[in-house]
Amino acid sequence: MNTTERTTTPIDHATEAAAPAARIDPGRSTRSSRRAWFALAVLMLPVLLVSIDNTVLSFALPAISADLAPTAAQQLWIIDAYPLVLAGLLVAMGSAGDRYGRRRMLLIGSTGFALVSIGAALAPTAETLIAARAALGFFGAMLMPSTLSLLRAVFTEREQRRLAIAIWASGFAAGSAMGPLVGGVLLEHFHWGSVFLLAVPVLVPLLVFVPMLIPESRDPAPGRIDLVSTLLSLAAMGPIVYGIKSLATEGVEGFGVQAIVLGVFCAIWFVRRQLRSETPMLDVRLFRQGSFGGAVVVNLFSVIALVGFLYFVSQHLQLIAGLSPVSAGLALLPGLVAMIAAGLLVVPVARRVRPRVLVPVALGLSASGYLVIALFAGSGSIGPIVLAFVLLGVGIGAAETVSNELILSSAPPAKAGAASAVSETAYELGAVLGTAILGSILAVQFRSGLVLPSVLTDQQADAARETLAGAMTVANSLPGAIGEQLAASAAHAFDAGVVVTSLIGVALMAAAAVVAAIALRNPKAPRAE
Repeated sequence: MNTTERTTTPIDHATEAAAPAARIDPGRSTRSSRRAWFALAVLMLPVLLVSIDNTVLSFALPAISADLAPTAAQQLWIIDAYPLVLAGLLVAMGSAGDRYGRRRMLLIGSTGFALVSIGAALAPTAETLIAARAALGFFGAMLMPSTLSLLRAVFTEREQRRLAIAIWASGFAAGSAMGPLVGGVLLEHFHWGSVFLLAVPVLVPLLVFVPMLIPESRDPAPGRIDLVSTLLSLAAMGPIVYGIKSLATEGVEGFGVQAIVLGVFCAIWFVRRQLRSETPMLDVRLFRQGSFGGAVVVNLFSVIALVGFLYFVSQHLQLIAGLSPVSAGLALLPGLVAMIAAGLLVVPVARRVRPRVLVPVALGLSASGYLVIALFAGSGSIGPIVLAFVLLGVGIGAAETVSNELILSSAPPAKAGAASAVSETAYELGAVLGTAILGSILAVQFRSGLVLPSVLTDQQADAARETLAGAMTVANSLPGAIGEQLAASAAHAFDAGVVVTSLIGVALMAAAAVVAAIALRNPKAPRAE
């Protein structure tokens, strides 16, 4: 067990009896508790930053499209390169933190993330921006497992840790929802590169205060670094995501099916390698516990729903409803507040209501949010969007707080980094699949429903078919009625695709609710610390 945890755990009754003075020193206890909450505030900085980075580009896409003119595939890769690399390396970086020190990994990742963010802000081409986003994913993978696993070292009492995890989960969800709002404010006044420069002022205080407030934490008996498993995790996720995008843009004529088969093969190989290893990089045996596996599925499906929702809603609000970036961000503010409030208020409820009841009810609310979008898409009003995001936010905020606590409590303390990495992998893989699956389906529906005026040149027609932003740009360049006709057709085709995408979102949330009701039926008690 981690030495930090042994010296601070409050349930070692023999130690308490031997040293009664330590029990009656309220000043020391208060100072220690205050230090822990200050440490949590510092650890929230990278959480907010990484989660904001997952969704802030959704609002920056129109500006990026106008400046760099990416293709539809490049537009999806600009968004997905970051969470894809991050998801592929999270388990490896979590294990590295267990071995070399979680605080050390947090500091290295913060420095690299800030420097690469400057490069991303100055990217001159779509290809350069995709490469910078991939590099951000590499350093971001060092941040997230470290924050959640360090919480376990700082908060040793379960009730305090549950509240700390609730704040952490709310921060992650809030950051994802704040992305459009923060992006809207920045884009209203600055170049699109400003959404990346946000990392610098956020991470500088972290580099100052982490060494002061947070002790080093590591696994006293770590396994070896498994390079093969690291490569396999990347080789599993990369081809699967590429295959989904290829099927959406090229159909079965491309290499989509072959890529998915390759990714599934590498995923199976990865799992078999972990099962045979005495010190696996990812202890897949944890998934035999219903509470652990079910909680991971809840995280995965919830983030798919959240990121997919923000992907199409951000474009609708700006390009169809005609709102400015700031106004579009403010339209989502009620959902952001609801998400944060639900994540915190669910803590006392979770003490009385079992997860098998609480989580499915929360996911049902999220499903109803998608249903509202499906029923009222194309109505011309932003009211249904606001209501839908409030319902989605309440459900996801509550479900993820409970699921994260179950994930972390199911793992041995020494493996907190690896367990945290599993939770974060579900988050980031969900962010990838949210745009890869829902975004690709939306792109297919958009192309099939778009009616182009016959007067367009081949270049204009290709640009209009690529993205909604491309279609609106072409429409604005055309005279009078022809431009209005193309804009109306693009809006109708996009909203028709939103209906299909929203129904898939309803199905995802319903499936997650069923999994939670079955898998969380008898969650195992947390391991003794």
